[in-house]
Amino acid sequence: MTKLAMFGGAKTLRRQDMTKELTGWPVITEEEHAAVRGVLEGGLFTSNDAGRGEVSALQRDWAEYTGVRHCAAVSNGTAALELALAALDLEPGSEVLVPALTFIGTAVPVVQRLLVPVFVDVDPVTFTMDPERAEAAITPRTKAIVVVHLHGLPADMTALRALADRHGLRLIEDAAQAQGAHYQGRRAGSIGDINATSLNVVKNLPTCGEGGLITTDDDELYERVVLRRQFGEDLRAGKDRDYISRMLAGNEKLSAVQAAFTRRQLARLDEYHLLRAKNVTGFLDRIGGLPGVVAPYCPPDRTHAWHILRLRFSAAALGHPEISDGALRAVVQRALRAEGVPVQPYQVVPLPGQRAFQRLTGLGGYPWRIPGVERPDHRIENFPVSLAVIDDSLTLQRIHLNPAAGPVLDRCAEAFEKVWARIDDLLPLARAAEHRPPWHAAMNAPEETP
Repeated sequence: MTKLAMFGGAKTLRRQDMTKELTGWPVITEEEHAAVRGVLEGGLFTSNDAGRGEVSALQRDWAEYTGVRHCAAVSNGTAALELALAALDLEPGSEVLVPALTFIGTAVPVVQRLLVPVFVDVDPVTFTMDPERAEAAITPRTKAIVVVHLHGLPADMTALRALADRHGLRLIEDAAQAQGAHYQGRRAGSIGDINATSLNVVKNLPTCGEGGLITTDDDELYERVVLRRQFGEDLRAGKDRDYISRMLAGNEKLSAVQAAFTRRQLARLDEYHLLRAKNVTGFLDRIGGLPGVVAPYCPPDRTHAWHILRLRFSAAALGHPEISDGALRAVVQRALRAEGVPVQPYQVVPLPGQRAFQRLTGLGGYPWRIPGVERPDHRIENFPVSLAVIDDSLTLQRIHLNPAAGPVLDRCAEAFEKVWARIDDLLPLARAAEHRPPWHAAMNAPEETP
């Protein structure tokens, strides 16, 4: 039987196997180069393009692709969420429901608008906001829900839309990881009252740096976003710039270079989505039958963008309930990384356990200093599903985004099969380990001087 690499055997996946042609992301072709040169030669560099430049073209393309009436391009995904919230004109101190398991970029825009994020645990299968827990978190101060399609799987938008309607709440989609996915025939990023996505270079729909898109069918919300994108000025196509600021607002424009790059990526988004789905499902079909490996699930009423692959591990399903799932995950992580598989945790602490939310630092204590707003009790034990998912799972990120990554995923599957063939060699290590979950170090680090 082949010796595991962590015990001196040969690696299954070598660095030279992960070439740029197979795993590089984004895939950059001559079309991107030509588009960027066209901007440099044409001279229309910003969204102030009177409807003639790449930014306006990207807005039209994304609106058509998602099936919405309006799209506004902005500087990044965080700005997209912040401007979407700003357009809702919620009273400072209002509460906004946010999933406990997601990137902090979902919650920071809430605080920037002087709104109070109220964290909601996730569903253990989809990793997206649990509608029942969301309803339990609603108070008279709750005004909106930010739904994250984590890893590329759309959340239960039917239940969350019904919940929002029952309680008179605004619904916002954070579709930063789900470009190209469908929910009941509709594109992710088209279902909420207003929706945001990111064009960060690592996303399924990337630019050559940072960017963001906001979509809505609401004329008034769209106008509010556009006014807030550049100092409150009305810069709609066909109007001369008058330099009149109609409200106090910042500057969140997208550059034409980034828009041009993304438009060429958008033209290939569906093609890449289909190829990626084929590669990923082939990989998951191989490892999903291994005892103790819990592969991600996609309900039949939606499609998955496969931005991130999260795998959970169950010691009980492996026949060893005396071992904690977290300890099994930790030793499997060591073995797989030794084989060359770049698995890693993703989000090592629920959002309420982040130091910033534990200490409420960064904005002078606001919005919690607003009269009537109580200081939160951010105890992570109130989010048991998020804690379990963080402790017992690993993720594959980025290497599978390239549509040519099939051979690399085949090698990853071989590594899983190799490790599982020798799993009995690893179980004593897991059984003897003094396991500490990933959030232990994050939450017990010494105080740092800013």
